[in-house]
Amino acid sequence: MRSKAPLGTRILRDSQDWEALSDDQVILAREKTNRAATSRAAWIVTGRPDRRAQITETTIDLPGRRLMLRVHRPKAAGPTLPLIVSFHGGGFIAGTAAQNDWLNSHLAARCPAVVVSVEYRLAPEHPLPQPIEDGYDTLVRLVADAAGWRVDPDAVAVMGESAGGTIAALIALRAGKDGPPLRAQVLNYPVTDWTETMSGYASVDQNADNPTLPMSRMRAARRLSVPPRLDARGVSPLTYDSLAGLPPALVVTAALDPLADHGRRYAERLREDGSDAQLTCYPRATHSFLSIPGLVPAARPARREILTFLRGHLHRGPR
Repeated sequence: MRSKAPLGTRILRDSQDWEALSDDQVILAREKTNRAATSRAAWIVTGRPDRRAQITETTIDLPGRRLMLRVHRPKAAGPTLPLIVSFHGGGFIAGTAAQNDWLNSHLAARCPAVVVSVEYRLAPEHPLPQPIEDGYDTLVRLVADAAGWRVDPDAVAVMGESAGGTIAALIALRAGKDGPPLRAQVLNYPVTDWTETMSGYASVDQNADNPTLPMSRMRAARRLSVPPRLDARGVSPLTYDSLAGLPPALVVTAALDPLADHGRRYAERLREDGSDAQLTCYPRATHSFLSIPGLVPAARPARREILTFLRGHLHRGPR
């Protein structure tokens, strides 16, 4: 018998029919959801940020656009720290950097490291591959100005959840060819297949009635973020011919998540191609559980696992 989702997640079930929304309505729904998720009143669900980390916002100018960055830096640390570049989830149509403050601030304080969360552009205004370009270009700029950011350019990792996991995985693939070198990648319940087979996995059918990622949102995310002219294989890391030579990966999945098989299969592919990959599946966890630790107890052991993994790879000698 399959486990039930934690009670709190069932109370907060996402009942919005995302497929029925117009583009303008999606944008309004995103803004409403983000306001609710990032208010202090929501900390009971989203978790209180670690007080040992300072959280600031700044902007970065890239060709043709300016992005907001949410920076988590330990209040007590050495002059130069590892860099973790983080990408939030939301199916490329929603989400905001602040939704990951609980995880990112804890990693900043405890790793320790500078954790930079990127407010990449979203669909329907900015479909794929624009969010991917935002992520990679930001990484390149941060590493190029490592002294200004007081980070170690030789101790860099990427991390993402859900659609942000897509970005992190694709950056790791590109960085393997074009740089900058990465020491690790953390993929939390990532989406690794944006092709027409996105829903063709057993976990999608098994968890179709899950409370945190309704099928209407999955279908709307693909429709709005993958334009018809785009070959979706180019933004689907699972479909790449070779995953060899990539930095060590930690893939965190949730047993009650429709996308659980996306992460599981990607970890298997990494191993098949000779890349180091560690896979963990949390049994009573739903999609997005690291963003709602107040509702899903599994978030805390998952956070400890992520911290141990990143600390082990970022605080070691030169490669």
